[in-house]
Amino acid sequence: MKGNTQLIATLNDLLADELTAVSQYMVHSEMCADWGYEKLHKHFEKRAIDEMKHAESLIGRILFLEGTPVVSKLNPMHIGAEIPKMLAFDHGAEMVAVKAYNKAIELAGKVLDFATRELLEKILKDEDTHIDQIEALQSQIDQMTLPIFLTNQF
Repeated sequence: MKGNTQLIATLNDLLADELTAVSQYMVHSEMCADWGYEKLHKHFEKRAIDEMKHAESLIGRILFLEGTPVVSKLNPMHIGAEIPKMLAFDHGAEMVAVKAYNKAIELAGKVLDFATRELLEKILKDEDTHIDQIEALQSQIDQMTLPIFLTNQF
C-alpha cells in the first residue's frame, strides 16, 4: 500500500530518534554494569530493548507503506558521566520523543492513515511510561540522596 510521503518521512525521523535512544540507553546500561549497579544496568537495558521494539515496528510500517527505512541516521547522543546526568539526558530525550509522536499522530490522522496512528499511539504510551520511570528514579535520588540511592542499586 503506497503511503503518504510526508508521513513516511516523519516515520523515518521517529526511527532515527528510536535508534539514537537504543544506543544512548545501551551505553548508559553498560556504564552502570561496569560500575556494579546491576539494578540500574537492567533498568537502562530494558528501556533500550523497548526502544528497539519501537524501531522494529516503525521499520515494519515504513515497509508496509512502500517506503525505505533509513537506519543509518542517528541524532546526537547525550551520554551522562554520572547517574543524575544520565537520567536528565534520558528524560530530555523522552520528552522530545513524546512531542514528536504527538505531532506524528496528528499527521497520520490528517492523511487518514489510522492504522499508522494507532501504532504511533501505542508507542507514545510506552514513551509516557519511560518518562514516569525516569521521574520515579529522579525522585528517589532527591528523597534519599544520591549516595543512599546508589547503595540500593547493586
